Amino acid sequence: MPQANPKNPGIAQGTLLEQRDGMIVLGLPGTEYQLHLRVSNPLQTPAHRPVSGKIVARAKRVDVVQTGGRFIEPIYGRPRRLQGAVVATNPGRSSITVDCGPCPFECVLTANQRAASFPIGALVSFDVESGAVFETS
Repeated sequence: MPQANPKNPGIAQGTLLEQRDGMIVLGLPGTEYQLHLRVSNPLQTPAHRPVSGKIVARAKRVDVVQTGGRFIEPIYGRPRRLQGAVVATNPGRSSITVDCGPCPFECVLTANQRAASFPIGALVSFDVESGAVFETS
């Protein structure tokens, strides 16, 4: 299963499967995942070609958990629930980057939580708001 890029743990790599109406379908290599994500501007990449970028989501209440794996639910559609290990924090943005196994997400905290409350390596689980965005550099 693909993992976060160790040189830049916040960058997701996948295949652009489809693009229309301000959204894309991102396929994750070696998996059945097809994530439906918003985009601010249309991607210049043709369909079925590799793309990389940052996925930014707004996290609802984040909980530290002791057991479980890394995953994104559901496999097809917009991300609704994430679980994975914290690989980076950004107190200035009030965000944590979580390696969910197939790809990382930068998650902006929304429930009066602070990024400093989540140590690197902590296993976390949470729901995300609708509208996760794929950003290319």
